[in-house]
Amino acid sequence: MKSPGPSLQRWARVAGAGYLLIIVFGLYAEFFVRSRLLAPGDPSATAAAIRGAELLYRSALASEFGMLVADVVVGVALWVVFRGVSEGLALLAALLRVTHAAVVGANLLNVYVPLLLLSRSSYPGLGAPERESMALLLLDAHAYGYAIGLVFFGVYCGVLGGLVIRSAYVPRVLGVLLLVACLGYLADSLARTLLVDYAAVGDVFGVIVLVPAFVAELSFSLWLLVRGVDVGVGHRAPVAGAGASGGRGA
Repeated sequence: MKSPGPSLQRWARVAGAGYLLIIVFGLYAEFFVRSRLLAPGDPSATAAAIRGAELLYRSALASEFGMLVADVVVGVALWVVFRGVSEGLALLAALLRVTHAAVVGANLLNVYVPLLLLSRSSYPGLGAPERESMALLLLDAHAYGYAIGLVFFGVYCGVLGGLVIRSAYVPRVLGVLLLVACLGYLADSLARTLLVDYAAVGDVFGVIVLVPAFVAELSFSLWLLVRGVDVGVGHRAPVAGAGASGGRGA
């Protein structure tokens, strides 16, 4: 049987490169574009900002398309890398990541529809103020839809962190960091759901719980891209024709 080493290294670097693209695309769309155009509580200012920078707004949407495609690629790549640790957990992680991508993809309608509301001269029964208010409402809803996706992504980080810790070919500290990221994502999504006045504490709370998550994912992606995996340690190649190959290899 052909050694799985070179193939695993390629998939690890594909995962690292894809992960890094996701981070870049996500930061661009959310922090470089939308956070600059959104004026919380001010529909008219938000509408004017979007109309004045429509191409920039659309570029954020396009970057998120790239992010979603990369999400699926990373999910498959990491399944290949970690299926020798536990076939079942690796598959679960891949499914959670793809589910997250599906939720986030559907949620992009909340970013698309404001373009329709603001770029057309009229809609029956809706004047300009109503259309601007509805556009801002949809953009606010996008943040909550993203929080739903992060529930699946948070659990994914927990499963992936467990796989990293169980494996011997990626530093276990990266697994611990991913477990921290899991707690951060889940805490932020639950806080957005349970706190009546999340907006009052959201910025501070988000920094506290999401910065460690960012550090964890960035560290993991860079390690996979630059160092790959130590294929000589702790990996058991799946046996052709066999079912799941759970557990760590010798």
